[in-house]
Amino acid sequence: MTTFYYGPVINPQSLTDYLALPRCLIRVSAEGDIDRIYEDVQSSQLQEILAQNGYTDLSASNFIELKEGEFLMPGFIDTHTHACQVPNLGVGGEFELLQWLDNYTFPTEARFKDAGYAERAYPDVVQRIVNSGTTTCCYYGSLHLEATKILAKLVHDRGQRAFVGKCNMNRNCPPNYIEPSVNESIDTTLALIKYIEELPKTSNGQPLVHPILTPRFAISCTEELLTRVSEIALKNPKLAIQTHISENPSEVELTKSLFNADSYAQVYERYHLLRNNTILAHGVHLTEDEMVLIAKHGAGVSHCPTSNFYLSSGMARVGMLLDHGVKVGLGTDVAGGYSPSILSTIQHASIASKMLAIQAAQAADKKRNCSRHRHRRDEEVDSESSDEVERHSHGHHGHHGHGHKHHHHEDNCDGDEKKPGGFTNERLSIAALLYLATLGGAHVCCLQDRIGSFAEKKAFDALLVSVRDETGNPGVWGYNITRDLTDGVTAQSADKSMVEWLERFLFCGDDRNIRRVIVQGKMIGGQEYQH
Repeated sequence: MTTFYYGPVINPQSLTDYLALPRCLIRVSAEGDIDRIYEDVQSSQLQEILAQNGYTDLSASNFIELKEGEFLMPGFIDTHTHACQVPNLGVGGEFELLQWLDNYTFPTEARFKDAGYAERAYPDVVQRIVNSGTTTCCYYGSLHLEATKILAKLVHDRGQRAFVGKCNMNRNCPPNYIEPSVNESIDTTLALIKYIEELPKTSNGQPLVHPILTPRFAISCTEELLTRVSEIALKNPKLAIQTHISENPSEVELTKSLFNADSYAQVYERYHLLRNNTILAHGVHLTEDEMVLIAKHGAGVSHCPTSNFYLSSGMARVGMLLDHGVKVGLGTDVAGGYSPSILSTIQHASIASKMLAIQAAQAADKKRNCSRHRHRRDEEVDSESSDEVERHSHGHHGHHGHGHKHHHHEDNCDGDEKKPGGFTNERLSIAALLYLATLGGAHVCCLQDRIGSFAEKKAFDALLVSVRDETGNPGVWGYNITRDLTDGVTAQSADKSMVEWLERFLFCGDDRNIRRVIVQGKMIGGQEYQH
């Protein structure tokens, strides 16, 4: 059945621009694709346009008119999360990455050896992520085949768009959570790929859930295992790849040592794992040379600032990545990230960008101050030297030597200087944050032709968002016409209202503000979803 949505629409276009359309009409086909977008339809024109499309009943269930304080936007795309870590949310933040893995994460993931536990836990995991507004998710499962098959089937049956992979990991792991052989790791990986590829397609014949190669990170894989994983990748160029890179300084050094490599990115290039459908999580400590290498291969980076703050990993230089042409999306990285919501990730991405901008400004100030100090000091040295030469020429004829004294100074004027470029060391704007959470993530997943924004022939993956007071979110000063408007006062312009609604949602919203989560035209979650 064709469905019409009418009302305010937020539509990302680029890192610097999005459309705020207060009177937009979207026609969605029975298959869940966008047939037509009318960007500006006055209410007086609505009946006529619907009639042109063969519909005259505005009260029909397939005509959805948004209320004041509601808007549609593309669904969030989470480019990095660990489904098997959701039970571990919010614990272990006193550790850094490697210690956190040993003390909390590996024991939690090891529980998924029990398929019965996976059947009990994963429905709650998927429901929480969906209700947080994530319409597409890149899931890491555990190393267990059966548990990860259960995850993939649950995601598919719920109707979420996703990539699902089981971890390859055969070293630097605890004895009770490690793959016993390279052959078993590869065999179970191939079995999962086959299982996911055989799941039913959508009504338009396209897969909803995709398999993805998941070598956990370089230090958890022997060279033999990475070689075998690369063989699968080379035989299947359309098969996506996900792994971690340069999250923590200790991890980086261990990786370079284990593989005798100059850089972390070089390791993945060596095993043919850097390509346009590779998703690299974190990238906090990437060098500029590595950024160039990643961009050369067309790989993307999943920015996971909540996790990077929580585990004291650092702040990824997202602006510099973008200026080097690297694709960037956002990832919750549960449970390094302590929230399954991309909204939290957006908020921390904003904070990280502001901190980097502050540090760059401070470094620039320090450099300017040092330059001024050096200039004054050089003038003083020149003056002192002139006096000394004068003394030598008049009163010390027997002394042989140079008139200039040698001055050794320890001033450190170096710092992370703000570099030229569109985004390097700049604060991320609302447009940029929105893009990273939607269309940027779609590019990272190589799904930009299907999702991430609203356009004709794309899938209708959307959120129906409400910032009305009735949502019950105390953090949002929501739309309340009775309270906020008085006689003689009119509402703000529609465009400005929408811009403010979006910003309030991104920084103060939560699942209570998400009325509907829609994937391929079908409601799969949100406050109005009926199980």
